[in-house]
Amino acid sequence: MQSSTLSEVASSLDATPTQVALAWLLQRSPSILLIPDTPSLEHLCENMAAGLLVLPADVLEQLDGTL
Repeated sequence: MQSSTLSEVASSLDATPTQVALAWLLQRSPSILLIPDTPSLEHLCENMAAGLLVLPADVLEQLDGTL
């Protein structure tokens, strides 16, 4: 089940909820390794774009309490 907070943050950043979740994980730890499912080229591109998404500190705090 997807959180409404995640959806709201994604919408405000013009990103998908998956991109926000991946960006959140990447920004939480520099040594994290993500291996997301990539069933299509479109999904792969979406996942790669998450690496470029920088979440502001207030968004990180908001997501920390949600995810």
